[in-house]
Amino acid sequence: MQPRPPAPGGGPGAEHAGTPPDDHAVGLAHFNSLPFAAAEAAFLECCGSLRWAHRMAAHRPYPDLGALLAASDEAGYDLAPGDIAEALAAEPATCLHHDAPRAAHLALRAAHAAYESRFGHAFVICLDSHAPSQHVDQVLAGIRVRLAHEVDEERAVTAEELRRLARSRIVELVTAAPGR
Repeated sequence: MQPRPPAPGGGPGAEHAGTPPDDHAVGLAHFNSLPFAAAEAAFLECCGSLRWAHRMAAHRPYPDLGALLAASDEAGYDLAPGDIAEALAAEPATCLHHDAPRAAHLALRAAHAAYESRFGHAFVICLDSHAPSQHVDQVLAGIRVRLAHEVDEERAVTAEELRRLARSRIVELVTAAPGR
């Protein structure tokens, strides 16, 4: 999965040090006022399940960031296997800079291939708590650990990672108020 830049000030869901609550309020008010189709498209960028995005857009307006994130979690827990498969299919693969050593490209490609062969879907991981310089190492370590999971255990871990990614992306969405 291609990591998106972390939300300013920290991880998802908490009031971020350095990000005044008004930033969320302004962004959330703008987001709540979007036409349905635009809100749904924005939510699809957070989680690739059309059912999830439709549900999230339909339940607007959200009174605050906490309510929005709680709704995201609830909608995420309600995803059927087909919805999760749709969301996984929309996740981009982790990429390396073209200047990275050839061995790093090969290792990452091989790890992703092994994971996809074992579980039948793309590997996803939320990397919010890691510096960008650590992302590739975290992806490789995550794949190595998760390849040992049973299918049902990995299904649960994957669903949780999708929820974490959606939360992170929602924080980015409402923090990025228009005009900044």
